[in-house]
Amino acid sequence: MVLVGLLRHYVMQLMDSPPKPQPLKAVREQRALTRGVILRLNGHHLPKSVFEARRTELIAGYDSGKYLKEPPAADGTVSAQPPNPMDPAMMEGMMGGMKKQMVMFIPQSVLMAWINYFFTGFILIKLPFPLTPKFKAMLQARIETQDMDVTWVSSLSLYFLCLFGLNSVYRLILGEENSADGANSMAAMGQMGGNMMPGQPPQNFAKLYTAEKESLQLVNHAGVIDDVEERFLNLYGVM
Repeated sequence: MVLVGLLRHYVMQLMDSPPKPQPLKAVREQRALTRGVILRLNGHHLPKSVFEARRTELIAGYDSGKYLKEPPAADGTVSAQPPNPMDPAMMEGMMGGMKKQMVMFIPQSVLMAWINYFFTGFILIKLPFPLTPKFKAMLQARIETQDMDVTWVSSLSLYFLCLFGLNSVYRLILGEENSADGANSMAAMGQMGGNMMPGQPPQNFAKLYTAEKESLQLVNHAGVIDDVEERFLNLYGVM
């Protein structure tokens, strides 16, 4: 299992391709929304004049649509074209995600099937720590014995324990960010499965800008440095 994890890590590194640069207008469209969120959440660290100037600038940009990748039409509407599922870049990304899924899924399935075929119904080891009876159904799969101690573990259960227990070994050998980690592999499989859904509608940044503009307008600025001298003197009883 350690060798399979190391092999999976290096195969994933060979399959990784550098991310393609995004157009400047697309980056500006995303970052403009992030600027509004950061200003709304952390604006109390700024002086009121600076906060008001930045808020006015962002609200004016949201209204005029200058941050949008596609300029608004004459009637003020923004056309959001759905992504083309036959786009070569999208197809390449989908194929890369499928290849990574296969690299993570096939070795685990082969090992699980091999262990389950040769060692079904066998008790393999006894754990050196006590467990509650609730673990019996999980750790003693296909063992039809009710009186056996829970610390006795079947072979397939030991496989799952090693799958997640070897994560610290992988981190020690390969570092924190590695593709051999069982928990990270399963999470990445689920994330890629959701990201590869074709035909998803693009984000409507015009509506997001409108919502963020309304949120910014409702913010009442209360700076952390407002009247700091008086609060300091009152705190230490000088005044």
